[in-house]
Amino acid sequence: MILALPGFLYYLLNVKGKNRYLPLPFFGPKVLAKTSHKFHGKVIPDTIYHKLPDFKLVDQTGDTITNKSFDNRIFVANFFYTHCPTVCTTINNNVNALLSDYAKNKMICFVSITVDPQRDSAPVLKEYAKKYNPAGIKWYFLTGDTATIYPLARKGFLVDATKVDNDNFIYSDKLILIDQQKHIRGYYSGTSTKDITKLNDEIKVLIAEELRKKDEPLY
Repeated sequence: MILALPGFLYYLLNVKGKNRYLPLPFFGPKVLAKTSHKFHGKVIPDTIYHKLPDFKLVDQTGDTITNKSFDNRIFVANFFYTHCPTVCTTINNNVNALLSDYAKNKMICFVSITVDPQRDSAPVLKEYAKKYNPAGIKWYFLTGDTATIYPLARKGFLVDATKVDNDNFIYSDKLILIDQQKHIRGYYSGTSTKDITKLNDEIKVLIAEELRKKDEPLY
């Protein structure tokens, strides 16, 4: 809960005008629902925001992981492949640094999805994960098949992922912040120190937002 406090203060410091707090934005397509709610006596149509679709993948231990595995959890996702020469290492090193900040927070976990599932089987991912020594199941390295992973990247996380040839892949360097309802709340360059700092701050903001929904105290 202590980790959420800076995020909550961030909300308060950004309170302006009629807003009681400043939430993170929602990314992706959105449509107006047939339902509505009242705010200060004004009827406002509800908005249906883009959500991750259902999926089924396998983690580095061989366990099946679905979108339901992240119910009531915030997570940060990225795409990579184990034989990536440089960029993936930089991104995952930054993820590893973030993970250490949230090792004891049960609300947050991290997800790295391979874009080369043909090579990156569960045992390969398990060996790859050893260099980062992720604590418990806070960091999932996921594999599956391209028929699942590529559409999930493009239509779910709204980033590029495709195979060029046996040794090269097109994939995004973004770290993607997902809330407990599977909405996309932020994109951050995994190689940018400035963006990693921003992500760290906005994880705290999102934790505070989720706690506020549940009316749970921050301390």
